[in-house]
Amino acid sequence: MAARTNPIPSVWARQQREPDQPALSRAAIVREAIAMLDADGIDALSMRKLATRLNAGATSLYRHVATKDELMELAVDEVFGEMDLPPADSPDWRAAAVEAADAFRATALRHPWLSSVLGQAGLAYLGPNLLAYAERLSTLLTAAGFPDPSRAIETLIAYVIGMSTTEAAWLTTIARSGETEAEFVARLMPAAVQATADYDHLSAAYTAAAKEDPAEARDGKFAYGLEVVLDGLALRLPR
Repeated sequence: MAARTNPIPSVWARQQREPDQPALSRAAIVREAIAMLDADGIDALSMRKLATRLNAGATSLYRHVATKDELMELAVDEVFGEMDLPPADSPDWRAAAVEAADAFRATALRHPWLSSVLGQAGLAYLGPNLLAYAERLSTLLTAAGFPDPSRAIETLIAYVIGMSTTEAAWLTTIARSGETEAEFVARLMPAAVQATADYDHLSAAYTAAAKEDPAEARDGKFAYGLEVVLDGLALRLPR
């Protein structure tokens, strides 16, 4: 009896089919999908809607991408290709880690859906761009002397994903309001200060936040937390 094979459900685990339409390519499909994700979020993306936007039949799309899950794997890897990576021979591992984290965050804020779908995008981590990102970090942290660079990378990425998810959700809420971030915060803060009037520390924090530039405040929060994470990782280096 022949052994039963269970194909791995990932776009990276199967061969790409030959295109049947010269004008329709996997790259074009992924670019359009990303545009839809950026504009309306993951819930608005479907293979049917994507085919309509591309003036193609759904069957033509399925020759390049078998499922929406595969499409998300491709979209995730494509936006990872936008990130500027620190040089592999960077002499300062902390500076290189900050550069890599900042690049991740900037990409996640350009594509607000990214952080929230990373854990749902199948084997997206096997995509070439995401592999290149992980390999560069691994090279840097191995050279720095980390005995288990993969654990350090997971810790760093978990922080960036967590912060970026919250930040992207905040910016999406503001975008839907039709206001600038400064206008939204100016309207929100008086109510926040009033609501926390009986809580000394919270009231002081909101009063101070009302005087800050909100974009600069977000940058500062991210940088502070990142430094704390890197301080903790540094303690894992051999003395």
